[in-house]
Amino acid sequence: MTGTVDRAASAAEREDRALERIDRQRQRRPRLLDDVVTLAHGAGGKSSATLVDAVFLEAFRNAELEQLGDAATLRSASGERMAFSTDSYVVSPRRFPGGSIGHVAVHGTINDLAVSGARPQWLSAAFVIEEGFPIAELREIVADMSDAATAAGVQIVTGDTKVVGRGAADGVYVCTAGVGVIPEDRRLSRDLVQPGDRVLLSGTIGEHGMAVMLARGDLAIDADIASDTAPVHELVEILLAAAPSTRWMRDATRGGVGTVANELVKDRPFALILDEDAIPVAPQVLGACDLLGIDPLYVANEGKFVAVVAAAEAEAAVSALRAHPRGADAAVVGEIVPQPPGIVALRTSFGGSRIVDMLVGDPLPRIC
Repeated sequence: MTGTVDRAASAAEREDRALERIDRQRQRRPRLLDDVVTLAHGAGGKSSATLVDAVFLEAFRNAELEQLGDAATLRSASGERMAFSTDSYVVSPRRFPGGSIGHVAVHGTINDLAVSGARPQWLSAAFVIEEGFPIAELREIVADMSDAATAAGVQIVTGDTKVVGRGAADGVYVCTAGVGVIPEDRRLSRDLVQPGDRVLLSGTIGEHGMAVMLARGDLAIDADIASDTAPVHELVEILLAAAPSTRWMRDATRGGVGTVANELVKDRPFALILDEDAIPVAPQVLGACDLLGIDPLYVANEGKFVAVVAAAEAEAAVSALRAHPRGADAAVVGEIVPQPPGIVALRTSFGGSRIVDMLVGDPLPRIC
């Protein structure tokens, strides 16, 4: 009996030491070792985080920027709370099933504001256009942006246009910034997340990344997949009304749900356990991912968000989201647990578990 106890104690000690090593490794500040920028630096994963930390955060460091949120939370001289966000869009091809670069440019900035707790109000739009770009296509992109903004109830109120020589850009790049107003009684922060909270998804994942990938025509895969590009601000308001104690939200764009989950737990005294069977993925998306060897957890979305809600409000939150057409597939997909801190793990369909790390490399470049 003593030998059995000793062996069990030794196994537990080995597990503790292993977890300590993992934790030390994860807590190390990443170092930028690259001499040039690569596509991986724009994928939203480890390389992106390293570039941001070593170059941009190092140069621009301030308390608000260090939050590294989807939008900065600011307070005007009159005391009004606002969110301010900016983004750029280089998606290729510029038109794909379900949308275009114009739709994504508007929806992406609206969504960054919405998951920060703001009600989007105004956008700016800047264009970098290559000499020789067809005016007719530019009109189509601008019309898509106008339609998307009108449907979402926001205005594009300022902008800029630059033209570069032939070969200096790939057609057109679009940059948008946005401002939204945050209700005074609303607060969302990782600091509010605690063990026992539930993690939910507003719908199925992976449609945008797969739609763009297949639209490039490089793959002999015939699948009926359309981008999920859409504004989420209505869904956010529905969620917050049903679950007023909601802790935190993030839209799962570059790097997908897997990267967002890691951003949630980074440097936090808790872990996230995801349930593979609960994560909604459309069969055609899952099939395309399987054929390409890509984990749908890392595929970009443009109309979905991850939220952490209090356990007591999780059922009401999902029910409320499912009542909206864009939230029909909303689901609780995970739980916040105390140990091991800073780790995201996935309970697999086969009864085992695996670590879900932040995205490494860039399996789907120029998705947004």
